[in-house]
Amino acid sequence: MALAWADSPPGSAFTPVAHSALISVDGVVAADTLVLRVRPTADQQPLTGAQLTVTADGRSVPVTARPEGTWGVPVKDLPRAPGKLSIEVSHDGVREVLDGQIPGSAGTPPAAPPTGIVSTLIHKQSAWWILNVLIVLIGVIAVSRRMS
Repeated sequence: MALAWADSPPGSAFTPVAHSALISVDGVVAADTLVLRVRPTADQQPLTGAQLTVTADGRSVPVTARPEGTWGVPVKDLPRAPGKLSIEVSHDGVREVLDGQIPGSAGTPPAAPPTGIVSTLIHKQSAWWILNVLIVLIGVIAVSRRMS
């Protein structure tokens, strides 16, 4: 376990960058490198055999696998202002694309609630339920007026 944290900056804690139902990506800026750590959400153990590609504000940036199971991205290749990261993780035959913010950048807003497909479908389903209830209420009012 000491090896896994050997190259991590002292006194710095990894902060959440992006997550999905299967994996979470944490990051910390150490010296001139953004260190990314990818772990399965279920057991939070290091993810082995994964491949990582990173895009910052639409530009592909170089990613270097590190011996302790993390990945390094040179800070000089990242945008200066708070920018968005798109992280593609290929693991266990699955390819996931996660969106997040560069950790430690000034003015980084708090993490937004998930806006994935499931969240979008739940909002759409709620809108349909409300619309259906309104239509039924209008129908009940129309029928009750004809009967009286």
